This record gives sequence, C-alpha cells and structure tokens, in this order.
Amino acid sequence: MLVVSVKEGESIERALKRYKRKYDRTGVMRQLRARKQYLKPSVARRKEVIKAAYIQKKRMEEE
Repeated sequence: MLVVSVKEGESIERALKRYKRKYDRTGVMRQLRARKQYLKPSVARRKEVIKAAYIQKKRMEEE
C-alpha cells in the first residue's frame, strides 16, 4: 500500500501528484493491461529479443 504523508505547508495537489508518480513507478497498470490478454511464450520472447536489439542499437549510436 502506498503512503504519502502531506508535509506541513504542502498543498493537497502537490501530495496527490507525488502519489500518482509513486503509483506509476510501481507498474500496476502496465501489469494489469498485460494480464488482460494472453501472450504466447514464443511471442513474448520474440518481443523481448526485438526490444533488446533496439536498445543495444540505440546505445551503440550514442557512443
């Protein structure tokens, strides 16, 4: 459970913004969307390999 304490003199909007940021970082919504539909293991592996190749290519371009 996420807990965000409101500091003295801090507005509710600011605390809410911190809560939303914390919630996004947990990845709950991404995980929920991923569970909505079944993804075959072979397709998941293929996506993973394609993503890794893309990231590697981007890192090589930086250097």
